[in-house]
Amino acid sequence: MAEKRNSAFRYNTGATKVPWAAVGEDYNAQDLLEVVRFMMQGEGDEYEAILDNIKKEVYKLNEIATPPGNLSMGPYVQKAEADVKKFLGSDNALFVANATAGFEIACKYANLGPGDEVIVPAITFIATIAYPLEVGAKLVFADLDPKTLCMDPKDVEKKITPKTKMIIPVHLGGYPVDMDPIMELAKKHNIIVLEDGAHAFGASYKGKKIGTIADFTGFSFHEVKNCTSFGEGGILTTNIPEMKQYLVPSRFLGLDNTRKIPCWLYDVIAIPGKEKPFVTSNSSVTEIQALGLSLQVDRYEDILAKRRAVYNYITERLSVCDAIIPNNLENDDYKPSYHLYLLQIDPKKAGGDVQVLKKKLEEKSVTNIPHFGPLYYFDILKTFGYDVNEIKASCPVCEEAFFHRFTHLPLYGLSDEQIEYMINAVLESIEEMKQGK
Repeated sequence: MAEKRNSAFRYNTGATKVPWAAVGEDYNAQDLLEVVRFMMQGEGDEYEAILDNIKKEVYKLNEIATPPGNLSMGPYVQKAEADVKKFLGSDNALFVANATAGFEIACKYANLGPGDEVIVPAITFIATIAYPLEVGAKLVFADLDPKTLCMDPKDVEKKITPKTKMIIPVHLGGYPVDMDPIMELAKKHNIIVLEDGAHAFGASYKGKKIGTIADFTGFSFHEVKNCTSFGEGGILTTNIPEMKQYLVPSRFLGLDNTRKIPCWLYDVIAIPGKEKPFVTSNSSVTEIQALGLSLQVDRYEDILAKRRAVYNYITERLSVCDAIIPNNLENDDYKPSYHLYLLQIDPKKAGGDVQVLKKKLEEKSVTNIPHFGPLYYFDILKTFGYDVNEIKASCPVCEEAFFHRFTHLPLYGLSDEQIEYMINAVLESIEEMKQGK
């Protein structure tokens, strides 16, 4: 194997005859073969024969190749961030371990603490509320827009108090929240807005990509998302000018390589928050994650186009059923990311509610998941003293929609035959419900 190159490792002291390598132990040819086996899984004689040929070539390559100078936080991370910035039309993008880590940085900037109120939608993933709950902030649940099932800005307005410090709209399923009224409310009341864009990479609202509108936006590149980074990863963006220069140190414990203390290589800083500085944690990412993200961002327009075609086809085919509420959520102002297909029914016209439909679809082997259970039913909220009945009464749309009206269908990884089967199963199930079967 060729000699290891010097790296941009944070301990690199410059050109030297005795370098300090960033990578303590290199991966070898056999390791790479296992990665190939993992990424392209199979079995049988033909599969093993091809792998054996690859093995011979990889070992030859190993004799002349140079191992990477970085496995973490190197040039591939910088390239992935540049690729995302270009895609979003943003001047900043921080690649972090996952969306939850990005949310935490935004919440810390807002200086959330005990007694501060955070308005969140009644339905979202637990990651949206994890940090506010951890630090003792009070969660205030906004009801849902009956059409999109995203946060209803009118209900948000009703629930703002002098203690409201943050609003976290969630673009559920990749459908954009109506952001203008939320941003107007936030400006009026001096509130930080963090968009949970975990489902919404590539979505846009009134000509602006999600990620360029609010004070902060966090995206997820977990394995189930439209765009992934080898299983885990996230992006955080900000529109707060004074925070942009602190994004990089906010990712890794406040290390600042542009400054040094006496006889050492860097300084460690507190990150300026809205009212006071905060201590950040470690949400670093690897070079291989960054490579994976860049590869998918490069073809992401094609990924969206394929999902959009499936979305439109399902909508057209289901339009023949009067019991299905039309899913015409895309227009000039709202461009979803097509992460999930929102299926809503009129229980009266269907002859039963969505629980009956879900059971019938399951019996026909069609996966459907409502994404997600209302947060206030989880034991963790009860443990921290939240009154389920009180919250239920304040979120009537959520209660009605989740228990009686909606579920989600998959949009990706399906053959034409599977899409047809799924559509037919939906139509057949509702027809059975109408007939009382």
